[in-house]
Amino acid sequence: MAKNIKPQSVRQVQIMDTTLRDGEQTSGVSFSDTEKLTIAKFLLEEVKVDRIEVASARVSEGEFRGANAIIDWAKKNKCLHKVEILGFIDGNKSIDWVHKAGGKVVNLLSKGSLKHLKYQLKKEPDVHLADIKSAIRYARSKGITVNLYLEDWSNGMKHSPDYVFFLMEGLKNEDIQCFMMPDTLGVLNPDETLDFCSQMTVKYPGLHFDFHAHNDYDLAVANVYASIKAGFNGIHTTVNGLGERAGNVPLSSVVAVLRDHLNCEMQMNESKINLVSRIVESFSGIRIPKNKPVIGDYVFTQTCGVHADGDNKNNLYHNDLIPERFGRVRTYALGKTSGKANVEQNLKELGIQLDPESMKKVTERVIELGDRKRSVSKEDLPFIISDVLGSKAIEQKIVLKNYAISSVRGLKPVATLSIEIEKQLYEQSSNGDGQYDAFVKALWKIYDKLGKKHPVLKDYAVSIPPGGKSDALVETMISWNYQDKEIKTSGLDSDQTVAAIKATIKMLNILEKY
Repeated sequence: MAKNIKPQSVRQVQIMDTTLRDGEQTSGVSFSDTEKLTIAKFLLEEVKVDRIEVASARVSEGEFRGANAIIDWAKKNKCLHKVEILGFIDGNKSIDWVHKAGGKVVNLLSKGSLKHLKYQLKKEPDVHLADIKSAIRYARSKGITVNLYLEDWSNGMKHSPDYVFFLMEGLKNEDIQCFMMPDTLGVLNPDETLDFCSQMTVKYPGLHFDFHAHNDYDLAVANVYASIKAGFNGIHTTVNGLGERAGNVPLSSVVAVLRDHLNCEMQMNESKINLVSRIVESFSGIRIPKNKPVIGDYVFTQTCGVHADGDNKNNLYHNDLIPERFGRVRTYALGKTSGKANVEQNLKELGIQLDPESMKKVTERVIELGDRKRSVSKEDLPFIISDVLGSKAIEQKIVLKNYAISSVRGLKPVATLSIEIEKQLYEQSSNGDGQYDAFVKALWKIYDKLGKKHPVLKDYAVSIPPGGKSDALVETMISWNYQDKEIKTSGLDSDQTVAAIKATIKMLNILEKY
């Protein structure tokens, strides 16, 4: 293993996010021009990453339009130097493509392993080196800054290090801003990463090195940690870890690890990371795993009653990953492992106090529902209190009297409903893109007529027990946004639409207290 590893002092590390290039290589993911521009703006203006890679040269007309839209915006906002495009060693074709799109930075893709060179390009090392130098000089003549990828560098260091250093010796004095070292196939472990990256920084201390990690062995974050310990200057990330196969290293995890474990300085705005993750989740259609570090639904949720009790006693179960850092809040789950402390924490947020005996009964019901695999949200508690204690913890000001939903092939579904709001009966009909959409649109017609504000649907999830029969109960959990508050309600029925309607009426009654 290489010696002279740089000490763990405060260091400035650059983040180059490649969600719009490498992340879009996720199977089934293709961003529209508008989505690309939205993500690019948010990454640079709100999250404040240092650089973004937005396209691959010569891929398609759509790729050109998307890159051009981002470049036009970046030029107007004086951040064009932060926008990069992947180019290839193909004579002058990629450089001309980047120049035509208005780009000012190209990330040239050279071959970082002898195997890739021999079997993909079928060229000799000296010929490839000459081609790279020619591309660099042509790019510079067009006023384009050059970064250089050594594709499959990790396997190059494993199996053909002489070739890697042949390239580096030939290129170390060229006009290259960043040397970018990819673990293209995600084959490295942290020990190898530390060794190989240290060899680069020890031999070429004056050069800027980026590390580009893939996650095939679930070691991408650990390898990033090792690369920075070895003295690398930059890390390539994607939002939510999008990318080919198992994906790239996630932006959220990199920021947390580098700041908390390696004392690195970054200009990143952590409080916007969760929001950009949700934007990319929506645009990509790839759901964030609920237990994903930093951005998953469950990672700032205490489920065990013992943990909730410990948080009440000097935050015994907190660590440096404070949810507010990332624009989030800590929650306390309600289910079969809940204790009195979990219930108390949620009731406190609702402004409800119970005597010890009532608290015991409500906690028992929550545990019972959890045993039956029912999800219980904070907003469910007033209904549980009403059911268990026979109290008026939540007044039913809104009652759905009747509804009919019809669906005919070739026509939009139509919903007609009759609803009682504070003792007055209202009826309305509407069509929609689906049965539930038609119901909600009819409902909002009534609300609009009454001048009542209504929430925005944020998320809609349907849960069916694994192995359940066709007549099994379906649970629909809906998240709403109302006056900057998030409200979750659930409904249970054998019919998905009916379950969603139950969750909706529950939500409307909750809103009556705001």
